[in-house]
Amino acid sequence: MAQLARCAANPISQQLHSQQPAHRKLRMSAATGSPKLSEPSEKDRTPIVERKRSGVEPSPLSPALERRIRQQKLLAELGVTALQGASFNQLLDDAARLTADGMEAEFCKVLEHIPTEKCFLVRAGVGWGPDIVGVATIGDDLASPAGFAVRAGLPVISNHLESEERFRTPELLVKHGIRRAMNVILQGEGKPFGVLEVDSRSEHEFSPLDLSFLQGAANLLGMAIERERNDRSLKAALERQQVLLKEITHRVKNGLAIVASMLKLQASEVNDPALTPHLEKAASRVSAVAKVHEHIHQGNGPDQLDLGIYVTDICQDLNDAVPLCRIEVAVEPSINVMTDRAVPIALIANELITNAAKYAYQDNQSGTIWVRVARGANDTIELSVRDEGRGLPTDFELRRAPGLGMRILGALSRQLNATIEVRRLDPGTEFVVTAPREPKL
Repeated sequence: MAQLARCAANPISQQLHSQQPAHRKLRMSAATGSPKLSEPSEKDRTPIVERKRSGVEPSPLSPALERRIRQQKLLAELGVTALQGASFNQLLDDAARLTADGMEAEFCKVLEHIPTEKCFLVRAGVGWGPDIVGVATIGDDLASPAGFAVRAGLPVISNHLESEERFRTPELLVKHGIRRAMNVILQGEGKPFGVLEVDSRSEHEFSPLDLSFLQGAANLLGMAIERERNDRSLKAALERQQVLLKEITHRVKNGLAIVASMLKLQASEVNDPALTPHLEKAASRVSAVAKVHEHIHQGNGPDQLDLGIYVTDICQDLNDAVPLCRIEVAVEPSINVMTDRAVPIALIANELITNAAKYAYQDNQSGTIWVRVARGANDTIELSVRDEGRGLPTDFELRRAPGLGMRILGALSRQLNATIEVRRLDPGTEFVVTAPREPKL
């Protein structure tokens, strides 16, 4: 009884006894499992924080501190927009909007410096009409707030424009009743892009802490501006490279065309039945190589060619070289291959067509040569050249053929890692070349 009396007299003991049912309830809750939590929705972006104990109220924040926290959130939002790859103009608009919001100002503008015209262009802004953004300009001399900032290399705060003695108030600000302004330089790694400026009609004053927020927004914009400049420089360099490449390929094509013309002229002048066919074949090979440079010059790109179009052009040129034969071409569209693979494939087609015209149809015999370009299995390309001529000798073997044309075929097929299948038909012969569309590593 004495011990119970002591417990009753001891308030701490009373508190422990009062908490025992709660502990038992907690153990029962643990036995029944963890409480179920609902999944957060996409729209609910509220941070998950620890619940405060009942009766404990958070300390109220001062208005100034709440404003700084809000400004930091806006800077974070602007940083996310920049990282997400928004367009440059969109980023300027968002920066002006968020900056005006963070400064609780009615107006904000991004001024782009144009040194050649000695002015700033209002590139983006909030609070200004469509007749201002993208149109209005402000002088860049020391007499304007923006010009003063750029030339002095320092930010400018003016809380009383009507009595400002460092510079004049631009007419644009006077017309809109602006009473105070603050700006910072938009600086990338190179020369300044311009100025980020906040303007207000209210009588409140901008503080150095506001300047820190504005400078943070300007720093984020500065990195985006430098990225934009680098992108433009890379694009310009790429365009110059494309122009130079086209000029080089054009000159190479013209040079090869001259060589082919000289070979054809020599073939007609030599008047030697044994030599003339060789010169004509050499001319057709050079023309086939020149044709690829013509495609590059016409804008198909330096890396890839549409093989069907390329082979069709080669066959059209060969129609004049083999007037007694008619070349029929069938190609699948959009078979794109690397340029360094298109050339040997076209040279193989050139050799097979000229051989068919020479050996399949002899003694001034006319006939048709069928050329087919198609996709094969396992990302391969099939080139088929077929005739209905006299056929091959019974002892013909491609690897042992003595002619220069057959040796060229072997060398080109090895370069492509291709196979050549010879099909004896009745009548005629078909050569089927199967090559990987891309080189094997």
